[in-house]
Amino acid sequence: MKKSNKQKFNLGIFVVISSLALISALYFIGKNQNMFGQTFTINAVFSNINGLQLGNNVRYSGINVGTVKGIDMLNDTTIYVALVIESKMLEHMKKNAIAAIGSDGLVGSMIINIVPNRKASVPIISGDTITSYSKITTNDMLSTLNTTNQNAALLTADLLKITTDINKGKGVIGTLINDSVVTVSFKQTIKNLKVSSANTSKTIDELNKIIKSVDYENSLAAVLLSDSISGIKIKTIIENLEKSSHGIDSVLANINNVVTEFKDGKGTLNYVVNDTILVNDVDETIKNFKEGSVLLNENLEALKHNFLLRGYFKKLEKEQLKEESKIKK
Repeated sequence: MKKSNKQKFNLGIFVVISSLALISALYFIGKNQNMFGQTFTINAVFSNINGLQLGNNVRYSGINVGTVKGIDMLNDTTIYVALVIESKMLEHMKKNAIAAIGSDGLVGSMIINIVPNRKASVPIISGDTITSYSKITTNDMLSTLNTTNQNAALLTADLLKITTDINKGKGVIGTLINDSVVTVSFKQTIKNLKVSSANTSKTIDELNKIIKSVDYENSLAAVLLSDSISGIKIKTIIENLEKSSHGIDSVLANINNVVTEFKDGKGTLNYVVNDTILVNDVDETIKNFKEGSVLLNENLEALKHNFLLRGYFKKLEKEQLKEESKIKK
């Protein structure tokens, strides 16, 4: 059966539209995979790619700049990931940039995020390998939480045991809580400590007042506190006083001996004081001395008036006057 011209025309329209749709789809897919632009390739090394697949997006500072080109597992802990990046990013990316695997949203596919380093570095070139780190996976978090839960259970058991012992009055804390006598004694001790602390504070305040009242320029206390030379002198004075004290003790002992002998009737002083005959003789002798001196003065005065010795006494008076006049001059 021959096809009509209308059917042929419709078929042609369908083929053209289908071809355009296919070409458009291939273009957008290729654009997304950087198939139609200039690109360069860099590498990143991971220990765990967390489900990363070929064709996943690569972002730099939150901007889509490329895709994952290849994944090569070198060993059980090293995985090489090749990244295709748009050439226009060469001037922006540095060799010290850091790559990390993340998730595109809560339930989205995995992506590689590249973040710039704050430290200065040279621009990146094709074929470079940048620093990378793997984020903590869900399994790692669950494992950590499991360990934490186990530790929390052990801690809870220990706390339960401690509280049980305290309730039973075991240990120091249990005794303090359950024994009223110990509690009263403890309260009294705390009270005494408070009183002692208050007294100590009061004493310290008084000492501070005394120290502040010291005149450090003129007072003796300041000299004693700050002048080492004066301190040494005072120390020497105290030592000399101690020596003098010993000497005074010896003198007092000797005086006590003399007084004792005097009281016992020994020695010349006791004889002079207690012998009345000797005292009377001494008084008589002194009286005779006084009378003899009066008679001697009368005899001298009589000799001055004697014509034989009158010239001699006048001569002595003239010489005495001359000496007095010389002294006055």
